[in-house]
Amino acid sequence: MSTDTVTDAFEEHRPILQGVAYRMLGRVADAEDVVQEAWLRWAGGDRSDVREPRAYLVRVTTRLAVDRLRQIKARGETYVGPWLPEPYATDFGDTAPDTAEQAVLADSVSLAVLVVMESLSPLERAVFVLREAFGYPYADIAAMLDRGEPAVRQLATRARKHVEDRRPRYDVDPARRRELTERFLAAAGGGDLEKLLELLAPDVRLVSDSGGKVSAALRVLETADKVGRFVLGVTRKSFQEDLSARFLELNGGPAALLLVGGTPDSVVQLEVADGRVQAVYVIRNPDKLRSLAADR
Repeated sequence: MSTDTVTDAFEEHRPILQGVAYRMLGRVADAEDVVQEAWLRWAGGDRSDVREPRAYLVRVTTRLAVDRLRQIKARGETYVGPWLPEPYATDFGDTAPDTAEQAVLADSVSLAVLVVMESLSPLERAVFVLREAFGYPYADIAAMLDRGEPAVRQLATRARKHVEDRRPRYDVDPARRRELTERFLAAAGGGDLEKLLELLAPDVRLVSDSGGKVSAALRVLETADKVGRFVLGVTRKSFQEDLSARFLELNGGPAALLLVGGTPDSVVQLEVADGRVQAVYVIRNPDKLRSLAADR
């Protein structure tokens, strides 16, 4: 291959490589590092026996992500307060032209599913991502991970059961989620507790991720009254007249990026079911908002 051909071949498959790496790691910067390492191996390695560049690159990326995830778990870092994945801009486009495929990809990258996947082993997570999100046959996954197919099937069964048992059931209609998000922000900004409570399910949960670097709830809040009063209290205390909101698609669904003085302050994303807000995710850790700041 010429230099241009080598680059073009890699760039053609970059979206799926980034998607695999992010679902494996839940961190944009780590995923980008893994994809960059895959590029270096692709550009500098012997490609003479590579017949299917996509399969080869996904295999390399997956193995690098497994190694990175093992390193992260081995460090045993303590995170201050609840943890949420780093927000990830999603636009599936040509990656999944079929509506059903887009729904699967959106679900596999949702905040709720990624939080559950944190408790999987690196190999379980790799198998789950490759099988459930991207539909790879068991034989291909076995070759990618250098494992026997029966072992891969066992990993897939265990991972699928773990995720299915723990992930919440939510509506995925983006228009409905966007509408409720707008009403939620309007009620919070207007200091209207009654309207806010009308939107919240009785057992709603609020998960606020700050990493201990800015103010946020240091535990998960539950019940409509507690969540509603907390949201109003934070809004009154933290946000002034220079607050603005921008909607964008993050982790497969609509989310609001809150900016203070033009600088990203928080990401708010809601999960809804039966016309009510079931979960409120608030990401305030400034380290997790850097990629969004760069995209403004």
